[in-house]
Formats: sequence, structure tokens, C-alpha cells
Amino acid sequence: MSRKLKKELLVIIAALAIFFVILIAEHLIHTFSGRKWLVLILYLIPYLMVGYDVLRKAVLGIIHGQMLDESFLMTIASIGAFVTGEPEEAAAVMLFYQIGEWFQRYALGQSRQSIADLMDIAPDYANVERADGTVEEIDPEEIVIGDILVIKPGEKIPTDGTVLSGESMINTAALTGESVPRSASEGDMVISGCVNGDGLLRVRAEKAYEDSTVAQILELVENATEKKSHTENFITRFARYYTPIVVGAAVLLAVIPSLVTGEWMTWIYRACTFLVISCPCALVISVPLAFFGGIGASSKNGVLVKGSNYLELLADIHTLVSDKTGTLTKGDFSVSDILPADGVSGEEVLYAAASAEGMSTHPIAVSIRTKWEESGQTRDLAVITDTDNVSGEGLIATVGEDKIYAGNARLMRDHGIAFTEVDPGAATVIYIAKNDQYLGAVLIRDSVKEDAPQVLDELRSCGVKRLVMMTGDHKNVCDAVAAELGIDEAYGEMLPQDKLSRIEDLLASSDGCLAFIGDGMNDAPTLSRADVGIAMGGIGSDAAIEAADVVIMDDDLSRLPAVIKIARRTVGIARQNIIFALAVKAAILLLGALGLAGMWAAVFADVGVAVLCILNSMRLLLVRRTI
Repeated sequence: MSRKLKKELLVIIAALAIFFVILIAEHLIHTFSGRKWLVLILYLIPYLMVGYDVLRKAVLGIIHGQMLDESFLMTIASIGAFVTGEPEEAAAVMLFYQIGEWFQRYALGQSRQSIADLMDIAPDYANVERADGTVEEIDPEEIVIGDILVIKPGEKIPTDGTVLSGESMINTAALTGESVPRSASEGDMVISGCVNGDGLLRVRAEKAYEDSTVAQILELVENATEKKSHTENFITRFARYYTPIVVGAAVLLAVIPSLVTGEWMTWIYRACTFLVISCPCALVISVPLAFFGGIGASSKNGVLVKGSNYLELLADIHTLVSDKTGTLTKGDFSVSDILPADGVSGEEVLYAAASAEGMSTHPIAVSIRTKWEESGQTRDLAVITDTDNVSGEGLIATVGEDKIYAGNARLMRDHGIAFTEVDPGAATVIYIAKNDQYLGAVLIRDSVKEDAPQVLDELRSCGVKRLVMMTGDHKNVCDAVAAELGIDEAYGEMLPQDKLSRIEDLLASSDGCLAFIGDGMNDAPTLSRADVGIAMGGIGSDAAIEAADVVIMDDDLSRLPAVIKIARRTVGIARQNIIFALAVKAAILLLGALGLAGMWAAVFADVGVAVLCILNSMRLLLVRRTI
């Protein structure tokens, strides 16, 4: 609890104590019998102690022409109670209203906590190693790509980079929710915001601070509350029309019956009671609080939701479309087999393939080069003078006077190369040719993530009716993975524009929300087009994370069912609050208009209902980290 909240609580407790002392003295001891002016002054003490801010806001609202809010309603109702000779009820209205407001501020602070914790991931400084060997402490925003950063034990990593030397355990809990530290050594990528363990690391900066992971996360968090759900927008529109209507109704209730009966004080009192009952704070507080709590619970579980509107959509997912590589599979490619043509050695096939892929950073290319390095060959790879990437087919590399073709069957056919087509099963096949001679094929495999089958089963239990997979990989690989995971529909050999076109078709045939989950730059257009785009934040490209609406910070697919459950619970709690608040208010409004409910019932209808709704929303704070 913050110092400000503690101070407010002490003021409320002191005012409550004074209020009850006066109430007991007045009604049990009759100390102030016949001295109404003294009673009024005494009740003004607790009233002003807690109501000063409310009165000030009401006056400022009137000055600025924005008076139809909760402060205005409470001010008019409490002053009306004083005027009609009910000072204890006036003080009670303000006291219990402020108790409700305090609960709201406390709950909001608690639900913000898991999100606010992310603010601690921002580094305060960076240690940069200069050319003369000295280390200078600078502001993280001054980091330039290529700078050598010295990260001491216990310090935060200031920007994304590659470890040049040193070995340590990296604590990623603040970003990913993962409590188990990860090892980092020479050649590993480390991301900003993580805390270095007990080893000294030298890291080459790969990004400027403003483009780093930590900067992106903070920007997402700061903008998360700006995108309201349909439910929140409904409540905002409802309050905009509801408040003027009830104020007008209260004026009519005070004036018309008084003109008929002549009992002005009686009907003014009922009108004040009507105003207290009609205060919409239970709705305008508890519903946004529920969604804010849902975003906080999601971030506690390592998932960033960029707005409550996306949280609401997550609760209604009907169709989930997923990329394959890096999402359902590990994205950890390895050469599983080499199939040389007649008269060609496996070494020659691998040498040509590794030479052709020498300039590529694609995971398949890396796996081929890794296989060559692991084979123990001493021959250096040939130098590439030119590379032509053929979209959807492969590449053609110029090595000296030779041309090496590395790609799929379509590449071979398009260039008139006679080859032997192989059945790769669940592997990706790369055909290799030099000039017009077919050399053989390299088979690449990518294994399914161990928890993928269980996660997909959990998604079905969460209400996902249709699971679809789309990939640029070969159809045979796509079908094999889909069969292994029990996916309903699978589409292989898809270019980015093909994925986008297929998403349009799926959107047209989906009965609910369509979500797409991916991690690559080529997924960015599809992530933007889906109702909800979900990006894998750890290995995902910057473009994919920027385009996505939801980011899984550590690439752990099992977090998706957890956040869907949080979303559904959030929407359920928001609806419970709306139904409960409107039902209670409608009942007591009617009783108040008929004179059957007094100011104390009004206090319950306002403050009591608000506190109950706030406590209901606070149940989201009990959501625990799943992993």
C-alpha cells in the first residue's frame, strides 16, 4: 500500500471515529437535544475531513461546465440532506462514498502492481567499454549499435545484444514470468531488461535503446489502457446519458410532488436519496477495474495484452490460426540425411549446399553450415560472388565460374535440371545442383515442441473450435506436423500474401473471433489482419511484435490457454458487476421514489454496491503465475 493510500485511510478512520462518537452522543445520551445548530457543526467536521476533495471537484466541474459526475451528485445529495435536517445522513453519504473511492484506488493500485513491476526493468545506466579500454557510465539512450557493454553481476542489461565474452545466468523473470534463470555465454543473444547473475559479461549492442525489447515493452504497457473494450465503451456511453437523466428525474421528483402536496422538505429529501442511489460509480469504477486487473494478471503470466479490447476478444476465440516454425515446432533445424546422386559423394553434396548457403541467415542455411562444420572437413567453403533468391523456390549462388542451385523441386524444374524426386516424409528437402548437374538432396528436420499437443488440447477445452496451421514449408512437412498434432486444417507452401488471402477466407467463415499466432517478419501482415494477432516475443521479429495485439514474452505456447482463461474470467466478472449494480439500483431507485427507502439504503445502493463490485473485480488479483 502506498504512503498516500495509508494517509487517506487514516483520515477516513479518524472521520469515522468522530462520526460514530457524535452519532452515539446524539441518539443515546441526548447530549445535543434542542441544539440543532451544534449538531450541524459537529457533523460538518467528519464531512469536511473526507469530503473536501469531492466538494472541490464538484465546484471545478461546475466552473468548467462538466458537472454531471459522481462528485457533483454526492455534493448535491449531501447538501440536500443538510438542508432537510439530516446532517448525520449527509456526513454518512460522504464518508461511505469516500470509503468506496478508497477501495477503488487500492484495488487499482494492486491490479497495476504486476504491470508497474515492468517499469523496474528499465535500466538506469549502461557501462560502455571505450577503445582505450576504459569503461564509461552513460545513459542507456546514448547507446550506439556496435558499442561494447560491460554488464556487471546484478546489473540490468541495457539493450539487446550478443555476448562477446563471459558466462553468467540471466534472470528473465521480470519480462517473461519465468522463474528459472537462463545461461548466457559467448555467442548468445541477451535481451534488455533482464538481470545479470554472478558473472561478468561483455556484450555487443545490436540495437539502440529506443528499439530494444525493454523500450518496446514499456511503450506497450503505457498504451495498454488506451484501447477500451466494447464493455467499457458501453459503460462510458451509458454513464454519459444516464447521469443527466437521473439528475433531471431527481429535480422533477423534488418539484412536482412538492407543488401538489406542499411538503417541500419531504420531497427534496427523497430527491437527494434518489441522487445518491443513482450515482453510477459502481459501474464506471468496477468494469474498467476488472479489465485492468485482467491485463495485470496476464502480464504476471508473461503475456502482454496491448488493450482491454483485445482481452475481450481473447475471451471469444473461435478459430486459432498458427504459424508452424518457431510456434508449434522448435525452429531448431538440423540435417537429418544426405541423399547423393549416383557417382556423387555425400561430402560433395554437403560442400556445395554449405557454400551456396554461406551468406544466408535462414535457420535452414545455418543448419547446413553447422552440419559441414561438424563433419570435420578442413576444406574452406567457396566464396560466393553473387546470390539470387527466388521467392518460394530457393536460391542460386554464383561460386567462381559455377552456379549452385539449392531449393525445392520447382527450382529444379524451372531451370531444366533433371533430378530424382525423393519422398522426405516429415522433413524439408533441399535439392542441390551445380550448373546443369544434379548432385543430390539434403533433408532438414524440425521437431515439434514437446508441450504443443497438450497446449492444443487445452485450447480446445477453452472453447477454441477450429485449429488451423499455415506455413511456407513444404506441403508434406505441413501435413505430417498437422497429423501429429491433430490440427483441423493445414496449408503448406504459403507465401505471405497467400497467408493473408487465406485469413480473409477464414474470417468470413468464423463464427467468433479469429486469432493468429506467429513469430516471423512475414507474419506481420497476417497478425495485423486477424481479429487478435499474437506474437512470440522472445524469438519473434520486431515487425511481428509491433503488429501483434498480444505478445507472449518467452515463446512459451502454454501461456496462451492461461491468458484465454484470464480473459474469460475478466469478461465474466465485468458482466456480473453490470447486472448486479443495475438490478440493485433499479430496485432501490423505485423504493426511494416511493419513500420506502431512506438515505441509508441509498448509501448501500451507491457505496455498498460499488465496494462489492470492486471486491468482485479484485478477484482477478488472485490469479497466480501459472509457470
